[in-house]
Amino acid sequence: MAQNDEFLEVIAAEVAQDPQNIALREDYITLLLEHDVDRAAAEIDAFEAHGGDPARARVLRARLMAARLRTRSGGTERSGPAPEPATPAAASVPPAPSRVSAPSDDDAADEDRIEQPGLWDAERPQVTLADVAGLAEVKQHLDSTFLAPLRNPALAAAFGQKAGGSLLMYGPPGCGKTFIAKAIAGDLGASFIHVTLADLLSAYIGESEKAIQSVFHDARAAAPCVIFFDEFDALGGRRSSGGGGSQSMRMIVTQLLEELDGVTSENDGVYFLAATNRPWDIDPALRRPGRIDKTVLVLPPDAVARAAILQGDLDGKPQDDVDIIAVAAATEGFSGADIAQVAKQALQQSLTASMAAGAIVPVTTAGLLEAAASITPSTRTWFDQVAPVLEYGADDGTFDQLRTYRVKHGMR
Repeated sequence: MAQNDEFLEVIAAEVAQDPQNIALREDYITLLLEHDVDRAAAEIDAFEAHGGDPARARVLRARLMAARLRTRSGGTERSGPAPEPATPAAASVPPAPSRVSAPSDDDAADEDRIEQPGLWDAERPQVTLADVAGLAEVKQHLDSTFLAPLRNPALAAAFGQKAGGSLLMYGPPGCGKTFIAKAIAGDLGASFIHVTLADLLSAYIGESEKAIQSVFHDARAAAPCVIFFDEFDALGGRRSSGGGGSQSMRMIVTQLLEELDGVTSENDGVYFLAATNRPWDIDPALRRPGRIDKTVLVLPPDAVARAAILQGDLDGKPQDDVDIIAVAAATEGFSGADIAQVAKQALQQSLTASMAAGAIVPVTTAGLLEAAASITPSTRTWFDQVAPVLEYGADDGTFDQLRTYRVKHGMR
């Protein structure tokens, strides 16, 4: 039990450091549902209070009820999180973590799944970077520094380069790093394994390292394959001395280093992508040349991307000649998640008005602008956090793009 408590405190500290990180909060709740149901209840409330998807919160509460029922019935066996209920709300919720015990009959029938004997379920993304609206600078940087050599393996081989590579994506939360990772896999025609904090961390010594080994083993078997590590700073953080759980963090980073170096196996055809909101917390050894030595900054969506997000959220909904361009212009600096919230809030207001009127009241430009004015961009917190890092921290060139962006947008 003491091991579990120490482990949970390590994750709690990560959440406290980055309270707006919704994905990390959800991973933390998933762990609490296994080990501390009472704390899970409070964290679900915090998840929703910090802007978490209400539909996702409802699913988490359903899992909480199931966990409490298991506890009351005296069940002690824990094989994993309770299955999510098949409710209409769950249909719009992102899929659960991708680690599975064995392929099912349904998986075999799914053309997008790849049969393999390991623990990790690989998918074939159908999106490419062409499906990413706007973000021209991000896509150009990705192409020149990462994708172009991989698309020309014969030319790369002439210069002694192998098929494979590593990339760290960083930037404010909610700006589409996961979607871009899938698009990269689609561009490469590779399978895709999505790894989250909850998939890897364990309260038991050695289990996390075994999980990391299994990720790379299965990716090599499914090559070409993209491994995508989300919330990477929570896994590949600095191996600083002291603090609860520091030994387990050191072991995790050491195992990552071994796998990235291909000590026991070649990594040909394995592409390692990682995303973080806190690149300054990544262990320097992981950033050494030959490991994760390429970076790309994923910033808040530009006007083209904002318009595309709004259009996608409003498609098929009652609307009255909405001026998407005007609303996109009013959401400068918003993350993709912020823009989705603008549409959601305006739709909710129209729904309320429709119920009061007894007839459809469509969404209007004015309604969307009002919703946008009521929302503070979540990216501001991130830019405030990164300012002292740029001012006083060591920089190996990782933040060059960010410095240029700040100058361009008149930030101090």
